[in-house]
Amino acid sequence: QMQLVESGGGLVQAGGSLRLSCAASGRTFSDYAMGWFRQAPGKEHEFLAAIGWIGRITLYADSVKGRFTISRDNAKNTLYLQMNSLKLEDTAVYYCAADYKGLPGRSRNEYESWGQGTQVTVSS
Repeated sequence: QMQLVESGGGLVQAGGSLRLSCAASGRTFSDYAMGWFRQAPGKEHEFLAAIGWIGRITLYADSVKGRFTISRDNAKNTLYLQMNSLKLEDTAVYYCAADYKGLPGRSRNEYESWGQGTQVTVSS
């Protein structure tokens, strides 16, 4: 399995920005479609964005489209999530996930490797 470590979370005011990173190791990063999910307290995992092997294909949830941007740097084995115009309801633990030889997908069941998560807290 791919090992994934998220970073970049923290406390930010509403309207602000954060960039999350997900460092991958243990496998060939470019063989994996990647995704970002989040989980708020008391809620299910929510799909946010996904990206194909070389970054040409991206998917977004309606809740973040136009505010969040997913990208990847295969040379650095790193996945990113740029988050702008953050809202209170974006407060959650954010996870990256990897799907070997898959296409970018919205279901968490498609992803076999997960990071431990990074907390994002948006304050008023």
